[in-house]
Amino acid sequence: MDTIFALATAQGRAGVAVVRVSGPLAHRVGAQLCGDIPDAGSFAVRAVRADSELLDRALVLTFAAPHSFTGEDVIEFHLHGSIAIIQRVLTVLGQFDGARLAEPGEFTRRALENGKMDLAQVEGLADLIDAETEFQRAQAMQTVEGALSKVVEDWRRRLIHAASLLEVTIDFADEDVPVDVAPEVSDLLADVIAQASDEVSRSYVSERVRVGFEVAIVGLPNVGKSTLLNALAGRDAAITSEFAGTTRDVIEVRMDLDGLPVTFLDTAGLRDSDDHVESIGIKRAISRAKKADLRVFLTDDASELPLEPLPQDLVIAPKADLRTDGTGVSGVTGAGLTDLVQAVKAVFSGMVAHVGLTSRARHRTSLQSAVEALEQASLLVKQGPEVYDLAAEELRTAIRSLEFLVGRIDVENLLDEIFSSFCLGK
Repeated sequence: MDTIFALATAQGRAGVAVVRVSGPLAHRVGAQLCGDIPDAGSFAVRAVRADSELLDRALVLTFAAPHSFTGEDVIEFHLHGSIAIIQRVLTVLGQFDGARLAEPGEFTRRALENGKMDLAQVEGLADLIDAETEFQRAQAMQTVEGALSKVVEDWRRRLIHAASLLEVTIDFADEDVPVDVAPEVSDLLADVIAQASDEVSRSYVSERVRVGFEVAIVGLPNVGKSTLLNALAGRDAAITSEFAGTTRDVIEVRMDLDGLPVTFLDTAGLRDSDDHVESIGIKRAISRAKKADLRVFLTDDASELPLEPLPQDLVIAPKADLRTDGTGVSGVTGAGLTDLVQAVKAVFSGMVAHVGLTSRARHRTSLQSAVEALEQASLLVKQGPEVYDLAAEELRTAIRSLEFLVGRIDVENLLDEIFSSFCLGK
């Protein structure tokens, strides 16, 4: 396997830049650049040289296989974060025979191939790198730490035990088996089915935490939707004017509400219009609002809109700055703005209370396949020993679905897509 290297920190000037080298030649490369390298598991400051040229003085860390991120011999150079230093060191590393620049995600892919991580943990690491809010960080971290993998492994272990009980009965089909295994197998299947089904239902909220919740602001033209969005964003994200129909497309502003990732959507005013472009905007507004996780209706009468509020939606009177009853919200004065934000957080906090461990459609599909196979196996077990062979096959199907979830089998077609989203140093 080639020895690979890359900048493991962000591109550009910084206080410190980390260049990582991994593979069979890593320690030899380090020794040639530094004269000698620290013992495995330790670090020291070394002069980094190319022949007689001093490139930098760096903190050098040495890791010996399998005790490294990739599971291979690894050496890291913690350099001064000058763009010129980084480029020069990378150029010198590229001159070693058998060493090459890493491809995106190749360090993490080697960690997967060397058994340091499973596929669910790899996806969790990608989510951790992309995390923008506290809830996203916490959710990704528990996946990286193997929370999902441990649960799936427990289910897999119990299903293998259930399958072994059925296999024993099949093997001794012509003899009297002293123990009826059906009750124990049925209990095992019922327990796993219940837990996996619960995880499937929770996965939808987990996915929203990962990608972010959406809140659509809807109402008639000129009720203050764009002004409200600008007030929430603290900047002029949307154009405002006294003329109806100014907003033609959906304007998005992403925010962090106490750790919750939320995107507010300013939509076109809902009305009948002869303007072709505005009509397109209205259709988009209705479509996007229906798909949003929550809708904020700026109106005194929701029945006048072509979109009906759902039970959790918020219906708020607009333009509180022009009202005498002290109600509503105003993007001009900020009246009611805090109450609105708190109400939005309350809705999503209630949803997050039911968050699960699975946060991707791929996870959900694998679990649903496993549950379907287990439900079929449970029905077959109840029909008696004559069809235990069919029940055992359904159990094997369910086990394969769980193994697919964590990347034990048949995942080659997924790897290129997953790792392409990583940076070179990961």
